[in-house]
Amino acid sequence: MTEFGITSFGAYIPRLRLERAAIAGAHRWMAPGLRGMGKGERSFCNWDEDTVTMGVEAARDALGEDDGASITAISFASTRSPYADLQPTAIMARPLGLSPSMRSFDSGYTQRAGTSGLLAALKSGEPTLFVASDEPKGKPASQQEMLYGAGAAAFVTGTENVAAKLIGSGTSISNFVDHFRDADADFDYSWEERWIRDEGYAKLIPAAVNEALSEAGLAIGDIDHFAMASMLRGGAAPIAKKLKFEGNVVSDLDGRCGYCGAAQAPLMLALALETAKPGEKILVVGFGQGADVLIFEVTDAIEKARPKRGVTGSLEAGYATQDYLRMLSFAGGIDVEWGMRSEKTAKTALTEQYRSRTQMDAFMAGECGECGTIQFPQLQYCARCHAPAEKFGDVSLRDAPAKVMTQTADWLSYYPSPPLYVGFIQFDNGARLQMEIVDVGPDGIDIGTPLDMVFRIKERDNQRGYNRYFWKAVPALAGGKA
Repeated sequence: MTEFGITSFGAYIPRLRLERAAIAGAHRWMAPGLRGMGKGERSFCNWDEDTVTMGVEAARDALGEDDGASITAISFASTRSPYADLQPTAIMARPLGLSPSMRSFDSGYTQRAGTSGLLAALKSGEPTLFVASDEPKGKPASQQEMLYGAGAAAFVTGTENVAAKLIGSGTSISNFVDHFRDADADFDYSWEERWIRDEGYAKLIPAAVNEALSEAGLAIGDIDHFAMASMLRGGAAPIAKKLKFEGNVVSDLDGRCGYCGAAQAPLMLALALETAKPGEKILVVGFGQGADVLIFEVTDAIEKARPKRGVTGSLEAGYATQDYLRMLSFAGGIDVEWGMRSEKTAKTALTEQYRSRTQMDAFMAGECGECGTIQFPQLQYCARCHAPAEKFGDVSLRDAPAKVMTQTADWLSYYPSPPLYVGFIQFDNGARLQMEIVDVGPDGIDIGTPLDMVFRIKERDNQRGYNRYFWKAVPALAGGKA
């Protein structure tokens, strides 16, 4: 029987981090008790990020140099999809360079959608790109606001160079309501913590763990890494103790990221895989209206499967801020007076968006077949030798090395996160175009700074609730993608 399992994986956590002490400080006038939760920092999305853009970046990390030609399905899990009726995988496929003749499936509605979706992908036996991406939101001055974060993880499944194979699983479904969110609500309503721990975690999870261990033919002592996603701070340790687990309890990322909803368990699995050794076994728990338990055995192919960035690289790329109002503004928590420049219409011409999808979504430039000039956007004639467009060949700029040629910080134009950094970007392949530069740290950016390309929201149409996506430049990380 052909072996099937995880062949590669990747992750993405937004660079922006807010110190929890800043959140507690903003609410000390009415909730002084939050100060006790003020250690560490949490991740949050920039204004032009959402679960789709995070998912694209995690998937690019997982794919690496693989063109995805062997993948026949794409699956996405999130409790915070940008749309109630518009499929995220349809938005993601072309920026990832995937074939349009691909099966797609999107899921959500529970915090364990990440583990349920991954389990479904593994059980299908079909080469799949599975992405879990989430950014749960907490009401201002709530514990959730302090503890939540944002992030995404991605996994490629297949039969070639399997790095981690599923050897056991256990599942349960139960209408145990630890929290819920009304369809029209922005924030979760959570129940009492002791009830969640004692009646939820302590009773539903061990039963699913024992089922998975039985299927794998293992005892708890055979497990090397225990990764349990928990909305409650420190929720995994008591369960590990109850199970008599004595191995490595995988970090819940609390100190540098926070709880990432449906993406939390997949992120913890990715973190475990970054350091796991061949032969080691990883037990992953997802909780929410029941429990999912997945047991993986790491193989000798793990070294080739590890991503350039991963969870560790994403954590190291972050920079902290104390601007609590920035996070609130990006999440739509406050309506700031941006002035008359912000009143322009942002309606997207959906017909033109579709017609130009190859260039815009896939970031495909044209290479002149006569003189070799690479240009974006592609015109009817070569800008240098005037050869007709019929002689152009496609060249992707998504992963092309580039650097800052010129740059300026614009404080006058309307921009949701001033200043607006724009400049000419020089690609190593000869292409040159003016682009927006994002995620610039407090030290600014210099001429010659290496850049990577990222898929982001170009403009929000707040009147109709539509996001127009495009590519932007971001300062590159040393040794890997940003």
